[in-house]
Amino acid sequence: MDKATSGWISGFIGVLIFSGSLPATRTAVLQFDPVFLTVARAAIAGLLALALLLLLRQKRPAREDLVPLAVVAGGVVLGFPLLTALALQHVTSAHSIVFIGLLPLSTALFGVIRGGERPRPAFWFFSGLGSAAVAGFALAQGLTASPAGDLLMLAAILVCGLGYAEGGRLSRTIGGWQVISWALVLSLPVMLAVSALYWPPSFAGIGAPAWLSLGYVSLFSMLIGFVFWYRGLSKGGIAAVGQLQLLQPFFGLALAAWLLREPVSWMMVVVTLAVIACVAGARRFAR
Repeated sequence: MDKATSGWISGFIGVLIFSGSLPATRTAVLQFDPVFLTVARAAIAGLLALALLLLLRQKRPAREDLVPLAVVAGGVVLGFPLLTALALQHVTSAHSIVFIGLLPLSTALFGVIRGGERPRPAFWFFSGLGSAAVAGFALAQGLTASPAGDLLMLAAILVCGLGYAEGGRLSRTIGGWQVISWALVLSLPVMLAVSALYWPPSFAGIGAPAWLSLGYVSLFSMLIGFVFWYRGLSKGGIAAVGQLQLLQPFFGLALAAWLLREPVSWMMVVVTLAVIACVAGARRFAR
């Protein structure tokens, strides 16, 4: 198997894993405080990452890599999980998954900023069209949706795109799985401290679905998914493998309907398809 094919397979597995993140988070925040959920999942994943780094005797990152790692940690370890957990107190996971269609565009945007690329005008046309489709969808929901939830999801997409772009760039020098592992370890002291601060007085009322969801977002969404994802970006190329994110809304909507029995309206499907088409067009003209 050649390097590019291996990268595509790794990236595809990563997207499949990430697709379960929002439904699992939605289930977990029904019984866990969103701040506790955010820091607890990062703390659990951070302890596992630390053990992995020590077991495999990985050398510490260079001093110049610490700031980029902090950006990755702020985007994908803290920012995206916290903002989505807060958003999912106001909107359903099916509603929020539509916004995930903007992730490739967000990643590309920060890739342009960090890499100094100059996309053609058609890129910005598709970019604006996709954003307008999402904004129109959110407004069309009226009182059944929450403006606060939509704004939190948009913020989550921005910080996640930054974390993806920075992590993908950094994975070329220190390795794919090492990026997320060191980012988790870097944030571990803060996550442990805040976990203790927000520790619930009792876990008696927490049901099995919430515990399973916490386990999923800690082990798979926070660590294993990124091991495959950054490995895919490193081997197959950020621009190419990044397109696999376009499949995530489909997988996420299917999971939300199957696992949570949430309604998936025809408008959600249409908007998701429109956003995917716009992002695909934007990426085509990114160079």
